[in-house]
Amino acid sequence: MSGPEQETAGRASASGFLAVVDAADDRVDRLFEPLRGVPSIDAVAKVITGLGDHGVLWTGIAMWRGRRSGPTRRASIRALGVAGVSSTLVNTGIKQVVGRERPDQTDLRISNAGVPVREPKTSSFPSGHTLAAFCAAAVLSRPGDRSGNAFLYSAAGLIGVSRIHLRAHHASDVVGGVVIGTALGLVVRRFR
Repeated sequence: MSGPEQETAGRASASGFLAVVDAADDRVDRLFEPLRGVPSIDAVAKVITGLGDHGVLWTGIAMWRGRRSGPTRRASIRALGVAGVSSTLVNTGIKQVVGRERPDQTDLRISNAGVPVREPKTSSFPSGHTLAAFCAAAVLSRPGDRSGNAFLYSAAGLIGVSRIHLRAHHASDVVGGVVIGTALGLVVRRFR
């Protein structure tokens, strides 16, 4: 194959992959549709998303983990700082390169119950809330602390699910946030 033929084949392959991703995103979105507009579910999703705003939940967890002075406190503070800075930089960089549009919210049925949701201003891929959540979970987790680690990753997962429920992100944005955030968190753990 010559250069132009390879380019055409590459574009066709990429558009085929994107069509599969879009179809999967639509399928997941339809699964959430019966739950949208239920005041209690919407309120919980809004609160969970709000806890992910600006690392509120992770700051609280790091403060709890570092409540006693000594090496544990220093490690918790360092872990949160490194995770916060690195996840922000990675998320911002990827969003600028990818530039994916957010899901269409014109027919979104979310009740007014609960806290207001901050309006996203950046592009959609990856989910920054989810990336930061999984990065923080990986960094703040501890060997042998099964219940604490389960809580961290469950909280991170709920933040990702809330982003889909509120249609702030496509499901694939959240999956991207999980993968990138976890990988970044595992790298960042070395600096805690």
